Amino acid sequence: MKFNIVNEVKLTYTRKGNSEKTVLSSRDASDIFREHFDTDQIDYRESFYALYMNQANKVLGIQKISESGITSSLVDIRIIMQGALLCNAVSIIIAHNHPSGNLKPSHEDINITRKIKEAGQLLNINLLDHCIITSVDSFSFSDEGIL
Repeated sequence: MKFNIVNEVKLTYTRKGNSEKTVLSSRDASDIFREHFDTDQIDYRESFYALYMNQANKVLGIQKISESGITSSLVDIRIIMQGALLCNAVSIIIAHNHPSGNLKPSHEDINITRKIKEAGQLLNINLLDHCIITSVDSFSFSDEGIL
């Protein structure tokens, strides 16, 4: 007997424990991201996060997208957008750290930001900012007019 079974995809999202924080500035976003970076690792290894928000810029959730080496982090745009769709986000802010302490965005940082922005536009999800975090400071693509 042969069964033609297709795997069921089950996605879940819950608002339990949601702090209802509102992001009104790049400083607000950087502060939220900083709470999620491992302070013992921020100067050691690169991590990449996405922050998902509703129409009123209230935080729906945060997701670690990747954790990699010293000078780079692999970013799969599909994972970022999957999270945004799952929680019905209207906008996102992305962030990663520079273990070197240098806040200047690299060519790769600018390129991945552009790709994420374009992917979001296809889905009507607005990329509001890309923050680069160090242990002592932060950089905002939006504040600097790069976005």
